[in-house]
Amino acid sequence: MTSEELLPRLQSAGLISGADIRVTPLTGGVSSDIVLVESSTNRLVVKAALEKLKVKDDWFVDVSRNRVEQSFFEYISPLMPDAVPHILGGGDGWFAMEYLGDELQNWKSLLLAGHFEAETARLAGEVLGRMHAASWDEPVARERFDTLQNFQALRIDPYLLTTAERVPEAAAALRAEAARLAATKLALVHGDYSPKNLLFGPGHLIVLDAECAWFGDPAFDAAFMLAHLHLKALLHPQALQLAPVFWSAYSSACGHDLEKNTVKLLLCLLLARVHGKSPAEYLSAEQRDVVTRFVLTHLPQPPPLAALTEAWAAHS
Repeated sequence: MTSEELLPRLQSAGLISGADIRVTPLTGGVSSDIVLVESSTNRLVVKAALEKLKVKDDWFVDVSRNRVEQSFFEYISPLMPDAVPHILGGGDGWFAMEYLGDELQNWKSLLLAGHFEAETARLAGEVLGRMHAASWDEPVARERFDTLQNFQALRIDPYLLTTAERVPEAAAALRAEAARLAATKLALVHGDYSPKNLLFGPGHLIVLDAECAWFGDPAFDAAFMLAHLHLKALLHPQALQLAPVFWSAYSSACGHDLEKNTVKLLLCLLLARVHGKSPAEYLSAEQRDVVTRFVLTHLPQPPPLAALTEAWAAHS
């Protein structure tokens, strides 16, 4: 959406006022255009979903996912008002949210820069666990986030099923896990719970980018985060020490035993971040080979999470 298209919509909705309106593109993932809109009287952030995601492979997803993301923030806000941005309004394919300021730091940037604070990992695990516990078998969440088609297009197909096509040795396991995942309905899943979507301040965390939200298997969120921490350890081995901290805080806050499903999904997602449609851009060819060999070794009989993390440290 261009500035010429956006500004009249914001003004018509009463979301921006004053003179000297400026629109500044912000960095964000591969699926949306995100801009900071400033005037002489207020500032806000606008997110507009893209039909074709910004990756090498052809990856098209309905822009209605933007409404799913807005709904996620509106659902979580009464439960955990300090953990999500406040939604100001929106329209077809876009919404506006509060500008959170410059004092919060992005966790992915901190990890890549070599900052590994256990308290950050603990808080990430606690917030995710509380989200899952609050929505566990909750009727409103179950009905509102009956969004399997969206999750299939954004996660199951491009991650698990694309990887199954590209890694024949793991195809049966990946397809079986994709089918199990699609059939599971336990709690509200964020779907992209990763360091790039978490902003931190002292004792405070804000969760962003929930367009994959779906009432399904919460183990996906835990596995998604653990996959990121394990992959970051290929660059900075210290990152691996955050995995058990995150998992302990998550398990305690969630209150449900999800370890078996989490470990299986963790292995599948590690392989998908090498061979799927959203590869980890910071891995070398040698590191990608390390990931592939590790997963093919352990996927047939996944060990407990602690043993898997220990094996990853020794293997990498």
